Amino acid sequence: MPAHAKLAFVASPTPEAQSALSALVAAHGQHEVADADLIVALGGDGFMLQTLHRFGELGKPFYGMKLGTVGFLMNHQELDGLLDRLAQAEPARLRPLEMIATSESGSSVRTLAFNEVSLLRQTRQAAHIAIVLNGKERLEELICDGVMVSAPAGSTAYNFSAGGPILPLDSQTLALTPIAPFRPRRWRGAVLRADTEIRFRVLDGLKRPVSATADSHEVRNVTEVSIREAGDAYGVTLLFDRGHNLEERILAEQFTSG
Repeated sequence: MPAHAKLAFVASPTPEAQSALSALVAAHGQHEVADADLIVALGGDGFMLQTLHRFGELGKPFYGMKLGTVGFLMNHQELDGLLDRLAQAEPARLRPLEMIATSESGSSVRTLAFNEVSLLRQTRQAAHIAIVLNGKERLEELICDGVMVSAPAGSTAYNFSAGGPILPLDSQTLALTPIAPFRPRRWRGAVLRADTEIRFRVLDGLKRPVSATADSHEVRNVTEVSIREAGDAYGVTLLFDRGHNLEERILAEQFTSG
């Protein structure tokens, strides 16, 4: 990143992030996002995901600084030496998932997810979901609290907490993971090729309603949800401090006990 790079700073509304925003703008100036060479996001992972959804189509690289509770997609907080860090930063290319969700009303919603797409029961009734891969039904009925599809960058988050595998960043795979499965009791999910088309059919949705969430975008009362990896045109580039890139973090996460 050149020393004269035009930076656009965006921050979460927390006092800590807003204080850092003021200090960084005073030191480096502020440019409109559309005119900037790079977007610097100040906050946690949730704010970074919001920023990617909001500005990802502009094709700018993103650099995150952790000023929130969770910061797997962020770099350490350090206000000094930012330009040197950016000059040495290592890129990671993220390709989101594309979700198309059809609701009981017949309307369809298309949206992207950089972490995961999850289906969850809306009431005390367990969800009954059929799973179809590339047009072939693989599981006639999964009885569960829910099920999710995770991209590699999101595999250390909700997916891992639900017992799913951590995926290497360049593995070109997706994790299909059940959430509290009741039947089949021993089914623990699958690792799929990234080009797999995954379709969920909600069974008995009127009695057992299900919602679908792509990152933070929720669609209620879905009847069918299809998921596939979006094309590279929808991808985004994240920058990480040298020696602490996303691939290394994903690998290290598999050897931590905390």
